[in-house]
Amino acid sequence: MTTVVFPGKFDPISMGHLDIIKRANQLFDRVVVAVYETPSRPTLFSTDERKDLISATLTGMSGVEVDSFSGLLVDYVHAKGAQAMLRGLRLGSDFEYEFEMALMNRKLAPGIDVVCLITSIEYQFVRSSLLKEVAELGGDISGLAPSNVITALSRRLSTRA
Repeated sequence: MTTVVFPGKFDPISMGHLDIIKRANQLFDRVVVAVYETPSRPTLFSTDERKDLISATLTGMSGVEVDSFSGLLVDYVHAKGAQAMLRGLRLGSDFEYEFEMALMNRKLAPGIDVVCLITSIEYQFVRSSLLKEVAELGGDISGLAPSNVITALSRRLSTRA
């Protein structure tokens, strides 16, 4: 069974993330969406909230599981028995960052490959931080985030005001 780990903050999950997950699900037997518990910047949603939002978005999709991790990604990938890490690429700047990370991960764990999928064109500009900013300013993010995420963002941002 081929397993890939798709790590990220997912604060929150976007349609771009979902695009990558669906396409990876066609390529791998098992896709583990791994929410990073301890990012360097604060998150709008807790780890459990992010996992719940992702799980609700992926309801009915077989071969995909949602989990969380902290520490070195390569250690987590080994623990999950995965053969690869999955990354989504939107722009050239993503490539530079992902290339650097792939080389470091290759040094730490030579047996684990990095697989990059290019995000579909309609989501090339979508990133979680931009979704949050637009939603906070009252903009329409429909079609850019799953409906459960839009609802959760609306609720969370209204309590911050």
